[in-house]
Amino acid sequence: MFSLTDNLQYYLCTGSTDMRKGFDTLCGVVRSQMGRNPLSGEVFIFVNRQHSTIKLLHWERDGLVVYHKRLEAGNFERPHYDEKQSSFQMKWSELVMMIEGLSMKNIVQRKRFDQSPGKNRMKRESRIGTLFSK
Repeated sequence: MFSLTDNLQYYLCTGSTDMRKGFDTLCGVVRSQMGRNPLSGEVFIFVNRQHSTIKLLHWERDGLVVYHKRLEAGNFERPHYDEKQSSFQMKWSELVMMIEGLSMKNIVQRKRFDQSPGKNRMKRESRIGTLFSK
């Protein structure tokens, strides 16, 4: 079943990828170049040199899935990242914008609540807890 959602982690391979590569070779790129495990359930994103073709590699519960898109006109805009990195963690929203052809250069992310662990979450939770404990 096709199951790409915002609950997954997405990693872009920062180098250009030969789009003739299949499941096994892409898994090798994930292990050797990106330093990650292709069977982790994370989604790995590969783009060719011309930025006209994209592949996504994803392990689902019983096997690997490759999503493949080739543009007939135009190209995919990659997000800005440190060139020294071998992989770059992307957000679901950035991937959707990239695939839909939306420019990421002037996008402003508005403040939203984040449930990930951290200082801000602790402060918010303790403040909310005091509000409801009265």
